[in-house]
Order: sequence, then C-alpha cells, then structure tokens
Amino acid sequence: MTDDDVITAWARRWNIPPDALTDLQLRYATADNPPAPPEHQSEAAIQALVRLEASRRGARLWRNNVGAGTVQESGSFLRWGLANDSASVNAVLKSGDLIGLRPVRITPVHVGLVIGQFVSREIKAAGWKYRNTERERAQLAWITLINAMGGSAAFASGTGTL
Repeated sequence: MTDDDVITAWARRWNIPPDALTDLQLRYATADNPPAPPEHQSEAAIQALVRLEASRRGARLWRNNVGAGTVQESGSFLRWGLANDSASVNAVLKSGDLIGLRPVRITPVHVGLVIGQFVSREIKAAGWKYRNTERERAQLAWITLINAMGGSAAFASGTGTL
C-alpha cells in the first residue's frame, strides 16, 4: 500500500472531504518540489506542470491534438481534435491544448453528488501576454463558450489555473 493509499483510507475513515484532502496533497507536494521560476519555463514545461497540478487536485487532463491532413495509406482527408469540424469552424473556434474533467460536489439540492466538470486549458509559455491575434481570438472564443456552458476553460502560462 502506497503512502497516498494510506492517507486516502485515513481521510475516508475520518470523513475528511475529498477537496480538503486534495488541497493538503497539493500543498505537501509543492512544498517539497517548488516549480522553476516561471520566466524560464517553456510551453511544454508549463503543460507538464498544469497536468501535474490537475492530478494533484483530483482532475484529469489529456492532450487535445488538433489538426488535419491526408492519410497516407488511403489518401483520404482527416480532421482531428475538438471543434475541428471544418477549416471555417477551426478559424474562429480553437479548442484548448488540454481537455479533461474535474470532480465538483454539487450543493444543496444534490448534496453529496459528484459531477465531472469539463475542463480545458490553452497552454502558453511562461510570460505570455494576450496580443489579440486571430489565433488568440479563436482560442478565447472557445474559452468563452466553455465557461458560458458551465465548464472551466482558461489560458494557462503557469500553475494555479485550476
């Protein structure tokens, strides 16, 4: 049995809320392993940190590769990734780099019920600033849509966005 299993079992025994346990685990993990200064982190490094933070908080995030191309074997054209139905849709709505779920406890009508909230993060290198480019406007349109429908979407150039 791992240390995490022992702690989780103890928390259940004493009715420690899952959110409190996740917060404790995140604080403990980051206290011993502080991240590198943000100004020195690439987009790939930020993405890894965001995914680790999500897992520590009980969420799960996966890469959402978006693109289009010709399948070599058959010669057919294929589009992949969320909100990539056509070139015209992709021009105005670009889904995030990371897609996933995080547990949310609903209250008071649904006391005790845990739902999975849709999560999307558009990863940017440390120090990134919004410049209102066509690409960024399409990414912001996705973020706005997800948030308007009860999801959680944001640009992320470091941890702390969950």
